[in-house]
Amino acid sequence: MKTATASIYLDENRPKKNGKCSVKIKVTYNRKRKYFSTGVELTTNEFETVFFGKRKTDAQKEIKTKVEYFENKATDVINLLNVFSFDAFQEKFLDERNTADSVSFAFDKYIANLKLENRIGTAVSYECAKNSIDSFNKNLTFAEITPTFLKKYENHMIESGKSISTVGIYLRSLRAVYNLQNINKSAYPFGVGNGKYTIPTSKNTKKALTIQEIGKIYNYKAEPNTTKEMAKDYWLFLYLSNGMNVKDFCLLKWENINENMLTYSRAKTKRSQKEGKSISVALKPESLEIIRKWGQLSINKDAYIFPHINNKMSAVQKRATHQQLTKTINKYIKQIVKEVGINKKVTTYFARHSFATVLKRSGTKIEMISELLGHSNVSTTESYLDSFEKEQIQKETDALTIGFKQVN
Repeated sequence: MKTATASIYLDENRPKKNGKCSVKIKVTYNRKRKYFSTGVELTTNEFETVFFGKRKTDAQKEIKTKVEYFENKATDVINLLNVFSFDAFQEKFLDERNTADSVSFAFDKYIANLKLENRIGTAVSYECAKNSIDSFNKNLTFAEITPTFLKKYENHMIESGKSISTVGIYLRSLRAVYNLQNINKSAYPFGVGNGKYTIPTSKNTKKALTIQEIGKIYNYKAEPNTTKEMAKDYWLFLYLSNGMNVKDFCLLKWENINENMLTYSRAKTKRSQKEGKSISVALKPESLEIIRKWGQLSINKDAYIFPHINNKMSAVQKRATHQQLTKTINKYIKQIVKEVGINKKVTTYFARHSFATVLKRSGTKIEMISELLGHSNVSTTESYLDSFEKEQIQKETDALTIGFKQVN
């Protein structure tokens, strides 16, 4: 009977900018391999000295002891498993490491779970946050996360050129991982008020177009059957489909269409809600024409409508595909708006804000807009809505002076 093995491995295929490489534990079973971080980075020469050199400094001895601890722990876990599987090993190994207070290992565990659930985009976001934290304090423990530490980390990111938006994303990731730990809440560092740290939020930049500007995009004549025409049509489809995002656009299947209605659940919220909230889209003649022009007809209801992803792709490949499509749409829509005289850096995200804002300006109730966007509460919807134009405010407030004219 084949058994799994664990060994120490220097990942020379992915060197860091400083020339060092990650030291990992390599687990091999049935010719398949998986690698697990030890949190140690060494150059090739340092690795040779630490593990094979005859004379070592005290620091090098500590590194060797630390890495061998993980190797021995991996071997112990393998021996404890009656039936070996990488999933069972990973869960046991991450739990059994002496990492109860290590922020880095807590991130590793959460990221591993995200990848197992094929939540690749979220996993990448948490990896970026972890790398940022490691660059500031590589051996950070949860006990060290205080309001003072968090403020210093925030200042470090800003001084490094990170935007307030990025700072907020990384700190919210850290807070989410912190919340998963069994830590006495009396020491909880996040919050509002004295003795607490408040995560900064960036000013909400409105990203909506007027109906007149959207009309200019619609009436723009792109050369037929070009990528530019496709990008224009796709942007309009996103706008008309309740401000749909590109990922959900790629995932649309023929089963989502029933006569002139399209119903789907946002991939973003499927795991956060016990029952996926369905979004209903009224397919306009313009939307149906875009499907006719760019869709791939199929009698199979389970087939994707648009020809960008397929079931043979991995989650990573699907993510790369919809990311590239987003870049393509953004590239050409920016060219189009510049040509028609719109002085805004329009992206696919404008389609969502514009959908909500145009409906608001037409008098649609916020509750209805919230439902169409698939939001869980109205306050989220309000953040999407642009302010009324001055002309509309003037028109709506004319009612205040009607009585004046009647009196005269």
